[in-house]
Amino acid sequence: MHIAVIGAGAVGLAIARELVREGARVTVLERRHPGAGTSATSFAWINAHLKRPASYQALNRAGLLAHHALHNDLTEGPRWFVPTGNLEWAADPAHATALTAAAAAVEEQGGTVERLTADQARALEPGVRIPAGVESAVLFADEGYVLPGEFLGRLLTDAIAGGAELRAPAEVRAIDAGADGARITLADGTELAADAVVTAVGRWTEPLLADAGVHVPMADPDAAGGATVGYLAYTAPAPVRLNRVLTTSTLNVRPDGNGRLVLQGLDLDPAADPGAAQQPGPGSPVARTLRDRLAETVVGGEYAEIEQVRVGQRALPADGLTVCGFTDDRRTLYTVATHSGITLAPALAPMVAAEVLGGSPAGLLADFRPTRFTPGRRPGTRLAQARLPGEQ
Repeated sequence: MHIAVIGAGAVGLAIARELVREGARVTVLERRHPGAGTSATSFAWINAHLKRPASYQALNRAGLLAHHALHNDLTEGPRWFVPTGNLEWAADPAHATALTAAAAAVEEQGGTVERLTADQARALEPGVRIPAGVESAVLFADEGYVLPGEFLGRLLTDAIAGGAELRAPAEVRAIDAGADGARITLADGTELAADAVVTAVGRWTEPLLADAGVHVPMADPDAAGGATVGYLAYTAPAPVRLNRVLTTSTLNVRPDGNGRLVLQGLDLDPAADPGAAQQPGPGSPVARTLRDRLAETVVGGEYAEIEQVRVGQRALPADGLTVCGFTDDRRTLYTVATHSGITLAPALAPMVAAEVLGGSPAGLLADFRPTRFTPGRRPGTRLAQARLPGEQ
């Protein structure tokens, strides 16, 4: 069976890797280069505890466990997943209430939660500066972070070693899917025939599928201050001791290898504008704010230098939930679109591969089918920025 996978981000490459492992012939089409889309601007925190509703939290927990399984199966090569947990504390009452609820929800689903005193948290991460008045913290021990480049490299090399063909750059202009297979037209006029097509193109999902007569509405990825955009700041090697994801009321930070850090301040994201003629640089106000927050949060942060600020554009279905499934009963065109791509990729891959190759539907995907959308209508869901500390 010949499967065309459109999109070579984390989700597309994970699916391609799984399909070749199941014996399919696979062609991956990517309009620029692997990882050029959303995967290149992800905080890459592997977590489930902030996800709602319960079915989405369960799906993300499956992703988290799949990362652990892949990590444990490795016998050689670089490790893309760092399963050292997520340490979180709350400096305001609303955040403290939300953190308590999140910890209970994780425990209900079988996750490991450690409730720490402030002194225990400092012993675990000697470099942290926990504010006065904060007496406790929570360690979500099952969580971790991914080094996106190494993760994508592993997926890509495994897929190609298994026989997948990568065509990049190869921009898809049209998909004609019928009961007897699909025909894909590329921007250069060439055509490719396949038994089935899987789209994993992130924020480009809506226009690509619309040309194929399929309605999967996505939140506008270019809307300044909208739910899809946010800042990420990257430091030069810094004298900071940090072993895990750290989330606080003002700053999220994780290691990025070789002493570098990735910083995120969710309350700053409403100012992000991917269409701005001049994007914020290392000396911009947002960079200075994030660096000041880092100095307040970890020892040595005051000596860190911001090398780059990126405006990430999230792939976010219009109702806020993952899309995963066949677009109609012909079982020729399958689509995946999700805000949680790096977390979900290793869990979605075997479920998608099984369904595309004729297996039974995956129970975890029941709430996330693309057929939930009414043609010609957009969901009335109000999508805000990524959930801020203290929000339910």
